[in-house]
Amino acid sequence: MAKGYRGPSGGGKGQGNMMAQIAKLQEQMAQSQAELADETVTETAGGGAVSVTMTGNQVCRAVEIDPGLLEDADAEMLQDLVMAAVNNALDSSRKLSEEKMAPYTGMLGGLGLGF
Repeated sequence: MAKGYRGPSGGGKGQGNMMAQIAKLQEQMAQSQAELADETVTETAGGGAVSVTMTGNQVCRAVEIDPGLLEDADAEMLQDLVMAAVNNALDSSRKLSEEKMAPYTGMLGGLGLGF
């Protein structure tokens, strides 16, 4: 064996430090996910005739329909407007979630976790 050979380095202190960083990151991610459940986005369709409010974790909190829209009693139009408002709210909710979680996915990718 060569003089000064110390054998393969087995992580030790560095590995413990990485595990602590991962644990801290998980805690921060959990906090951000909890905040997303409280944050809301509201989207409309039909010039505001239909409004949908959704949380950052994609839970629908409210659907509001302008009573004047019901006077025409066009069910198909109402269905289309509700669907459009829900899809818009889902898109906004996903965007909010991506923005809130982006720092963590970047960090996890930097740790070699493939995110």
